[in-house]
Amino acid sequence: MKKIHVLFHDAGGGHRNAAMALQTVISQQNRGWQVELVQFQELTDHLDVLRKITGIRIQEQYNTLLRNGWTLGATQLLRVLQATIRIFHGPLVKLLADFFQKSDADLLVSVIPHFNREIAEAWKRVHPERPFVTLITDIADFPPHFWIEASENQYVICGSEKAVEQARAIGKDATHIFQTSGMILRPDFYVPDDSDPLVLRSELGLRRDLTTGMLLFGGFGSKVMLEIVERLESAKLPVQLIVVCGRNDRLAEEFRRRKSSLPLHVVGFTKEVHRLMRAADFLIGKPGPGSVAEAMMRKLPVILECNAWTLPQERYNTEWVKEKRVGIVLRNFREVANGVRQLLEPASLAEFRRNVGALENRAIFEVPEIFGKLLGESALRQN
Repeated sequence: MKKIHVLFHDAGGGHRNAAMALQTVISQQNRGWQVELVQFQELTDHLDVLRKITGIRIQEQYNTLLRNGWTLGATQLLRVLQATIRIFHGPLVKLLADFFQKSDADLLVSVIPHFNREIAEAWKRVHPERPFVTLITDIADFPPHFWIEASENQYVICGSEKAVEQARAIGKDATHIFQTSGMILRPDFYVPDDSDPLVLRSELGLRRDLTTGMLLFGGFGSKVMLEIVERLESAKLPVQLIVVCGRNDRLAEEFRRRKSSLPLHVVGFTKEVHRLMRAADFLIGKPGPGSVAEAMMRKLPVILECNAWTLPQERYNTEWVKEKRVGIVLRNFREVANGVRQLLEPASLAEFRRNVGALENRAIFEVPEIFGKLLGESALRQN
């Protein structure tokens, strides 16, 4: 039985989601591979410099920044993190090589940024003949030293033509680049769903006759969601909202306490986002690659913002949305009422829906085929 190790961490929710989606779909396909998920942060805990100073893991500090919207200057913080990684390059490589020596996997997969140079070097030291592949969970890279490295033994899986171009620019040859039709999503987004959206709205306590938006700001929510609701209330627009607060229990409780002139359905952490999206007509959120890909899969136009507070690795996502004409990008969510008003225009909404409907993302089924090629298995499967 072939063994695959998938390295992930919990800075944001997308990396764990990607790892679990891969494990799930490979199990469903009965490929006979043993897929083990490896928490990178736990593996490298004693080298976490910020934890030594503050008592808090890097991933927990990152998630705190997201929860509170403290993302101004994120580019500078990112470069400081990368410089710290370079300082600890040698110890990291040794630690990882020791682990790889004991784990003895046939294929190593990384769904995390920043550390791929160290991972590639350690893997080559222990298993020079075995493949290492980085699955990019952003629509594009944010060079240098984010996803794609010059390491000759790193294969990359790209979800966009932009990422492919970036891989070529750093010197990757065609044999080390694979392109999928989009970002990988959980398999449940592909389960046929013919439920009636209007009935689902009624089940959620919402009106059947109102255009319905979804507020989704990642797995930890965001305080800006409160401001968005207040601005839509003031504009008296004919909309209602499904508000997904994620693991931010305090935010969910604040929404439940307040009296809103808009019909709201408030939910905390849920694995039913794919079902809730069935009841929505559009999505308002941060330009995370997971949220955007999920909205596209559920045929929902998006309203995003892009400014100095936007995480640098997510800024290209807004360019992608504008290029594909699948949504509206605002300079700031203070303009959200105007954005929703524009989206509600019948001609605009129809155009956005046509463009979203033209997209087809089968990445979660394409990636195992790529793994099969890297493992030397030539037979292709139909999905």
